[in-house]
Amino acid sequence: MNLYIDNHKFHYEMENLCRAFLFTEEVRVIHEYESFEQPYILTSVHDEVRVELSAEGRVEALSAPLSEDNELTMGQLLYRVLSKVYARELPWGILTGVRPIKLFSRLADKDGAGEARRYFRETLYVSEEKTALAEKVRENQSAILRRSDRRSFSLYVSIPFCPTRCNYCSFVSQTVEKAKKLIDGYLPLLLSEIRYTAELVKELKLRLESVYIGGGTPTTLSAEQLDILLSEIEADFDLTTCAEFTVEAGRPDTVTREKLLTLKKHPVTRISINPQTFSDSVLEAIGRRHTSQQTIDAFRLARELGFDNINMDLIAGLTSDTPESFENTINTVHRLDPESVTVHTLAVKRSARLSSADAVREQAYTAQMLDYAEKKLTEGSYEPYYLYRQSKMLSNLENIGWAKKGFFSPYNVYIMEETHSILACGAGAVTKLRDTDSDWIERIFNFKYPYEYISRFDELIERKARIISFYGEYNK
Repeated sequence: MNLYIDNHKFHYEMENLCRAFLFTEEVRVIHEYESFEQPYILTSVHDEVRVELSAEGRVEALSAPLSEDNELTMGQLLYRVLSKVYARELPWGILTGVRPIKLFSRLADKDGAGEARRYFRETLYVSEEKTALAEKVRENQSAILRRSDRRSFSLYVSIPFCPTRCNYCSFVSQTVEKAKKLIDGYLPLLLSEIRYTAELVKELKLRLESVYIGGGTPTTLSAEQLDILLSEIEADFDLTTCAEFTVEAGRPDTVTREKLLTLKKHPVTRISINPQTFSDSVLEAIGRRHTSQQTIDAFRLARELGFDNINMDLIAGLTSDTPESFENTINTVHRLDPESVTVHTLAVKRSARLSSADAVREQAYTAQMLDYAEKKLTEGSYEPYYLYRQSKMLSNLENIGWAKKGFFSPYNVYIMEETHSILACGAGAVTKLRDTDSDWIERIFNFKYPYEYISRFDELIERKARIISFYGEYNK
């Protein structure tokens, strides 16, 4: 599909909306042209806002008067044209952003929940079900957000190593097979960055709300290495105000009794053991070298050793998964009864290889999977408490964190709703500094790959000095 841009700057948003409808097709954004190449969508702003679509042997066009928000007007017109031509509506309407709950909350805080609901339904074309979901998530995370203020922050630590790389993964991580030799050089520098970050925290008198060690797979580290890392954090930071300390033990093939006992030695309050699926054939298809039974064994071992706050991650729409095998996954999780379950929708990186028929089938399958997950998890007393979206998600859906009352993860809420600063350490980590008065967020990017992190560490530390000057300018 050719997307022609005429006299406006909304190309990014219009492209994303087109991709939500046409994710099996390449969308070419064209700013300079003399004629139109079929099929095409023309978006223009002159005396009016106009959208014209020529495809499927038909031409549809809509226009509207210029307004105070021509981007919104164009999004509405484009949505209506695409919806008519392709006989499809999107559950999140014209919303293409990552954080719909943040928008709903801002509207509700300003004009009330009723007006927020009306705006989602009538202006953004969000479905009734997703509007209700947004309101429920906002309600469930409100108590956590009230704890966040100008002096609160969370700590994120990146361990960018995994046993193998899954075929859907877009995280910056290295397989241990290829990068094991880097760990010995990486860990001492990570400890130095943690110490330096703690010094800045003490100087600024910040208050730690949550700690999250992710990756990658942190339990790729040995028990001894985990002990060194956790001891450093415990020694450097005041954890008396910390409501949550999570360690991702995501791959069950990295979980051992020795490593779990090491986590128990330290103030770790929450772990993740992530099956993604309980279908062995799907696990093989996505490149995870473990079995469903290994996940069950790792979960039961954690329970035996006293872990009483366990999360499990699942993905709907994985290669070769079906509604029936996904239902088995959900039913297995239901029996294991973890405290929280995160249900992700696959963000399609392989869309160019999907035929139109495959796309229709996969989208129908994925929507069916999420409907079943919602039904079964609700029966198990889980509630949605955080939500985010990604581009190229099957069925234009979302990722939802479900948890039982009392087990909502503060870190997940803080990182999604961006209510306070996240100080991040390690390769691929991104520090987010937030001004609580203006909602301004400034980012400090660490080097992506472990070899860069190691070779340019001094440069990275120089960047992080910006944290001090930021708090001098904001959050005084």
